[in-house]
Amino acid sequence: MFGRTARLQRQQRERLADEQAMLACLPRLRRYARALTGGRDSADDLVQDTLERAWQKLDSWQRGSDMRPWLFAIMHNLHADQRRQPTLVTVDLEQAADAAAPASLAEHGLALDLEAALQLLPAEQREVLLLVVLEEMRYEEVAATLGIPTGTVMSRLSRARERLRQWMEGPGGQGEAGATLKVVK
Repeated sequence: MFGRTARLQRQQRERLADEQAMLACLPRLRRYARALTGGRDSADDLVQDTLERAWQKLDSWQRGSDMRPWLFAIMHNLHADQRRQPTLVTVDLEQAADAAAPASLAEHGLALDLEAALQLLPAEQREVLLLVVLEEMRYEEVAATLGIPTGTVMSRLSRARERLRQWMEGPGGQGEAGATLKVVK
């Protein structure tokens, strides 16, 4: 009887600690989701779906390991599933005129702001770039989170950085932003 009670109390303490670890990751999850989706509402939905899935699968998390890569992997998979679902996209006529390709913006000498440029990257490159630069994850952690080889992480990161650099610099080769992206090893 006492052994069972002690075991239940230990499980409750572990579950509470897991919940606290999950909540501690919330600001980073929101930031990554916002960068992935480009919108506050869709980011909030993605975070909510991620936490719901994590709560359901909490027993599959390796207690004692960093919860962040596990949560980011769940978010990545949910986001990939959502991207695969067919959606009807509607654009106001006024907004359609503003939705020019990056090449045409560069041709007119206009530099993109970083947030807009991030949204123009292919999703695979944007995900890797955000996890390395924004979340400061190591290449191995990113590879495990996304389920891809480390070499793929490095090549996607390199291509994303090069594209952003070109877009930010514009046609003259000297961008107004002048920012360099941090290298994290």
